[in-house]
Amino acid sequence: MDLEKRIGVVFKNKDLLKEALTHRSYLNEHPEWELPHNERLEFLGDAVLELVVTEYLYNRFPDKPEGQLTMLRAALVNYQFLSKITAEFDLDGAMLMSRGERADNSKAREVILANAIESLIGAIYLDQGFEMAKNFIHRFVIEYLPQILETKSYKDAKSELQEIVQEKLRVTPSYKVLSEIGPAHKRTFKIGVYFGDKLVASGEGSSKQEAEIEAAREALKKYK
Repeated sequence: MDLEKRIGVVFKNKDLLKEALTHRSYLNEHPEWELPHNERLEFLGDAVLELVVTEYLYNRFPDKPEGQLTMLRAALVNYQFLSKITAEFDLDGAMLMSRGERADNSKAREVILANAIESLIGAIYLDQGFEMAKNFIHRFVIEYLPQILETKSYKDAKSELQEIVQEKLRVTPSYKVLSEIGPAHKRTFKIGVYFGDKLVASGEGSSKQEAEIEAAREALKKYK
């Protein structure tokens, strides 16, 4: 498969790769497709990605406090960044999705691609083991860390809010889902940001991560 050449990983179990590339919308148009959609692999890959990035940052910056490490990690694993780097190996072109999703160029498409790279990481982990998954993450994700540090793009709304609130109020913001509406493939999340038990602001988005960022932006208007 061309994608295998582009990422430098040859799968032993090709079905794992196909599953990683299968968006749930594809199953609606192709009920004969024998493999499940990629959301279970996404769940696994998300954990592997976070562990690898966290371990690298912990070892790379022994003098940075937890809050700064959290900001750097958020910059490397947020959906907008992940969706952009998938262009490096044309993950979009390899994806199996419905015609409607294929034509959609909104933020929802970015979320699909970000989820798909996590699914791919999960598939690599199952098929090739932790070290191969780690190599993939270093090659395609962590390699952008110098650029992120140079441009200071790690200061997204969530990270900036956390930094300000920890300094001013000595608390760490937390996020809770207030509501979910719509079908599974077109869901809208409303998430609240809390300081302790106090609801400070809320935001909406097509993913939990997007809604959290919007909630953080709203909270920043009050505390900047």
